[in-house]
Amino acid sequence: MANIISDETIEYVGILAKLELSEEEKEQAKKDMGRMLDYIDKLGGLDTTGVEPMSHVFPIQNVFREDVVTNGDTREQMLSNAPQKKDGMFMVPRTFQ
Repeated sequence: MANIISDETIEYVGILAKLELSEEEKEQAKKDMGRMLDYIDKLGGLDTTGVEPMSHVFPIQNVFREDVVTNGDTREQMLSNAPQKKDGMFMVPRTFQ
Protein backbone atom coordinates (compact mmCIF):
# COMPACT_ATOMS: atom_id res chain seq x y z
CA MET A 1 0.00 0.00 0.00
CA ALA A 2 1.85 3.06 -1.29
CA ASN A 3 -0.70 5.53 0.02
CA ILE A 4 -0.54 5.74 3.79
CA ILE A 5 -3.46 7.49 5.42
CA SER A 6 -2.65 9.16 8.75
CA ASP A 7 -4.78 9.14 11.88
CA GLU A 8 -5.16 12.92 11.50
CA THR A 9 -6.62 12.46 8.03
CA ILE A 10 -9.18 9.96 9.33
CA GLU A 11 -10.08 12.31 12.21
CA TYR A 12 -10.48 15.22 9.76
CA VAL A 13 -12.67 13.20 7.38
CA GLY A 14 -14.74 12.05 10.35
CA ILE A 15 -15.25 15.65 11.46
CA LEU A 16 -16.24 16.71 7.93
CA ALA A 17 -18.68 13.81 7.63
CA LYS A 18 -19.91 14.37 11.21
CA LEU A 19 -19.15 10.77 12.15
CA GLU A 20 -18.02 9.35 15.44
CA LEU A 21 -15.81 6.39 14.59
CA SER A 22 -14.56 3.76 17.00
CA GLU A 23 -10.89 2.78 16.91
CA GLU A 24 -11.73 -0.34 14.88
CA GLU A 25 -13.75 1.72 12.40
CA LYS A 26 -10.90 4.22 12.08
CA GLU A 27 -8.44 1.42 11.29
CA GLN A 28 -10.84 -0.07 8.73
CA ALA A 29 -11.39 3.37 7.17
CA LYS A 30 -7.62 3.86 6.88
CA LYS A 31 -7.28 0.53 5.08
CA ASP A 32 -10.25 1.25 2.79
CA MET A 33 -9.02 4.73 1.88
CA GLY A 34 -5.56 3.38 1.21
CA ARG A 35 -6.97 0.74 -1.14
CA MET A 36 -9.01 3.38 -2.95
CA LEU A 37 -5.97 5.58 -3.45
CA ASP A 38 -3.92 2.59 -4.63
CA TYR A 39 -6.61 1.80 -7.20
CA ILE A 40 -6.62 5.41 -8.40
CA ASP A 41 -2.82 5.21 -8.78
CA LYS A 42 -3.26 2.02 -10.80
CA LEU A 43 -5.77 3.74 -13.07
CA GLY A 44 -3.41 6.69 -13.47
CA GLY A 45 -0.76 4.33 -14.85
CA LEU A 46 -2.94 3.11 -17.72
CA ASP A 47 -2.04 4.06 -21.28
CA THR A 48 -4.93 6.17 -22.55
CA THR A 49 -3.29 7.28 -25.77
CA GLY A 50 -5.93 7.67 -28.46
CA VAL A 51 -8.83 7.38 -26.02
CA GLU A 52 -11.18 10.31 -26.41
CA PRO A 53 -12.31 11.88 -23.13
CA MET A 54 -15.99 11.50 -22.31
CA SER A 55 -18.32 12.83 -19.66
CA HIS A 56 -20.57 9.78 -19.51
CA VAL A 57 -20.26 6.12 -20.42
CA PHE A 58 -23.57 6.08 -22.27
CA PRO A 59 -24.35 8.28 -25.27
CA ILE A 60 -26.42 11.23 -24.15
CA GLN A 61 -28.43 13.43 -26.44
CA ASN A 62 -30.31 16.63 -25.79
CA VAL A 63 -33.94 15.94 -24.88
CA PHE A 64 -35.13 19.53 -25.00
CA ARG A 65 -37.79 20.59 -27.47
CA GLU A 66 -38.68 23.91 -28.97
CA ASP A 67 -40.82 26.06 -26.70
CA VAL A 68 -43.87 26.43 -28.91
CA VAL A 69 -47.35 27.49 -27.77
CA THR A 70 -49.73 24.68 -28.67
CA ASN A 71 -52.97 25.53 -26.87
CA GLY A 72 -53.40 29.19 -27.85
CA ASP A 73 -55.46 31.79 -25.99
CA THR A 74 -58.31 30.07 -24.15
CA ARG A 75 -58.96 32.82 -21.61
CA GLU A 76 -62.69 33.09 -22.34
CA GLN A 77 -63.08 29.32 -22.13
CA MET A 78 -61.29 29.22 -18.77
CA LEU A 79 -63.30 32.14 -17.39
CA SER A 80 -66.62 30.65 -18.51
CA ASN A 81 -66.84 28.59 -15.28
CA ALA A 82 -65.66 31.37 -12.96
CA PRO A 83 -68.21 32.39 -10.30
CA GLN A 84 -67.01 36.01 -10.60
CA LYS A 85 -64.81 37.70 -13.18
CA LYS A 86 -63.73 41.22 -13.99
CA ASP A 87 -61.66 42.57 -16.87
CA GLY A 88 -60.73 39.07 -18.07
CA MET A 89 -59.53 37.90 -14.64
CA PHE A 90 -60.87 35.75 -11.82
CA MET A 91 -62.26 37.64 -8.84
CA VAL A 92 -61.58 36.08 -5.46
CA PRO A 93 -62.45 37.14 -1.91
CA ARG A 94 -59.96 39.26 -0.02
CA THR A 95 -57.58 37.26 2.15
CA PHE A 96 -56.40 40.13 4.39
CA GLN A 97 -57.57 43.63 5.28
